Amino acid sequence: MIIYPAIDIKEGKCVRLQMGRYDKATIYSDDPAETAMRWKRAGAQILHIVDLDGARSGMPANHGLISDIAASCGIKVQAGGGIRTKGSIRTLLEAGVSRVVLGTAALNDPGLIMQAVLEFGEQIAVGIDARDGKAAADGWETTSSVDALELAEKVENFGVRTIIYTDISKDGMLKGPNIEAMEKMKKSTGMNVIASGGVSRLQDIIDLKNGGADGVIIGKALYTGDIDLEEAIRVCKGR
Repeated sequence: MIIYPAIDIKEGKCVRLQMGRYDKATIYSDDPAETAMRWKRAGAQILHIVDLDGARSGMPANHGLISDIAASCGIKVQAGGGIRTKGSIRTLLEAGVSRVVLGTAALNDPGLIMQAVLEFGEQIAVGIDARDGKAAADGWETTSSVDALELAEKVENFGVRTIIYTDISKDGMLKGPNIEAMEKMKKSTGMNVIASGGVSRLQDIIDLKNGGADGVIIGKALYTGDIDLEEAIRVCKGR
């Protein structure tokens, strides 16, 4: 299982939200690029970067900063937020981003998902963010009537190989992940599942690994010191 340190960017700063609420943002760094280097020094293999402003507005807002990080940090970058066109996907990939995460498009523009997978293959992942089992969009501010599991099965049929599954109610709360939902997602699809939301201690990582997760995104717990990244990586490697 791979650890993905999260860098969420809002107005050029590294922040964490509580349950996806933009009015509940805590700033942890004014320099996301330095934060990226911090996680690299601790042993990270790949970063998970989100343009929160872009996710909310539907237009890239921090993609220049994300591109700079991808080009300079020396490790892989997985990025999402505000990506609604093939042009935006191509720009990030050409800048050095390893994998682009599409979220809202999975609900509102499935044609883009199909076209993107056809052109970019496994460099495309889909973020499925769920609130009470229903998929959310637009930076988590809109909850649809679409069942998250049904959406996962739909994008799998499009050829998507990797999804990021987030339980919004758990995100930023440090109260543990929704392991049951992640396991159900993993058992019901043949995709790689990266779990996100609520990871607060090493046991959470162990439980997700035992549940079959292929990766785990850790955000707030790294910034508060509740989880040490080097130790978490050792746990994932079985040492």
